[in-house]
Amino acid sequence: MSTPQDLTATNSAIANANIAAVDDFLCALRDKDLDIAADLLDDDIVYENVGFSRIRGARRVMKVFAAMNHPALGFDVRIHRSATDGDTVMNERTDLLRFGPVQLTFWVCGVFEVHDGKITLWRDYFDMLDMTKALLRGLVGAVIPALRPRL
Repeated sequence: MSTPQDLTATNSAIANANIAAVDDFLCALRDKDLDIAADLLDDDIVYENVGFSRIRGARRVMKVFAAMNHPALGFDVRIHRSATDGDTVMNERTDLLRFGPVQLTFWVCGVFEVHDGKITLWRDYFDMLDMTKALLRGLVGAVIPALRPRL
């Protein structure tokens, strides 16, 4: 018979594993290690940047990131905090997107669902005004490198 302590320990271990899967996925994208990133996605994943179209399926999601696998393009991430509720991982982070000399940094709230170590849902929320300001800062930073946004 399981004790409440056993259930708490099990739930804590699952929560930590789910956070690790999300962190590993984002770091794999940062490192352009698309094989590791793909291994962490469920075949039927739903990926959505809220306000834009959804992408369904791991192959389609990875196609987006394969297109970004170019020396002039880049992604970086700083995760500020993560929380879990069952199979759901929520993180607050700052993302950096690089397009040649233009770098955009902006706040993102990500919601992930993780089942058996695989991400089945990835939904990002961000503010379009913040993204527009990031673009303007990025353009200025492309002209004046000392002002280039960094994580």
